[in-house]
Amino acid sequence: MPFIEHVSDSDLERLALERVVPALLARGFHFVDDFLGELAGGVVLDQVMEMHRSGALQDGRLAGSVNGVHRRSIRGDKIAWVGGSERGCEAISFLLNLIDKLISMCARRLGKKAIRERSKAMVACYPGDGAGYVKHVDNPNCDGRRITCIYYLNKDWNAKEHGGVLRIFPEGKSYVVDIEPLFDRLLFFWSDRRNPHEVQPSFSTRYAITVWYYDSEERAEAKRRFRDLKASVKQGDGSACREETSPPAV
Repeated sequence: MPFIEHVSDSDLERLALERVVPALLARGFHFVDDFLGELAGGVVLDQVMEMHRSGALQDGRLAGSVNGVHRRSIRGDKIAWVGGSERGCEAISFLLNLIDKLISMCARRLGKKAIRERSKAMVACYPGDGAGYVKHVDNPNCDGRRITCIYYLNKDWNAKEHGGVLRIFPEGKSYVVDIEPLFDRLLFFWSDRRNPHEVQPSFSTRYAITVWYYDSEERAEAKRRFRDLKASVKQGDGSACREETSPPAV
């Protein structure tokens, strides 16, 4: 049943307290299907597809470079960063506001960490030519990212034919978790080393919108470290102190 068709603060709170919070604490991940419903989810998809058609999506960057390693062998997505106020992104903004409200209800029950801000939304497309993303951790170095949220936009997706599965390797577990990138599915998981994950090769165009919610104290400390490092660089092109502007795609 589409969640958005009967959404209210009490519905969101029930979803947060009865499903998302217990799952994050017990397993480290959770997903909700039919989050916006066919109509609203379809409008979000239309806006993302228009971004793709218009050339707004560009090759995803890497935080650093490795000699002899081609970027596409690590990540093959095309991305754009969206704040939500841009023209033509009204439905994306609606989605972000709803996720913000849901996460704020979860945050109060997820321990003492203060989750008060998030990244811009990363609109991502894997173009369907076998592109994927190798196994990685979103926040391996305490950059502040606490919770990763991904909204998938792929209608009639068949993982056996199209690939594109997000595979999670829960820390300390002997199993893996495969998440199919199905239309109107919203996924949550811890961003740190508890959840290494990969995007398996996609053989059909695959769309997703990702946002990261920050631990405020860890984020402030990461910014302080970056400022200190930047100040210590006196010569050269400053590449050693570039802050990561393109978090790993999911």
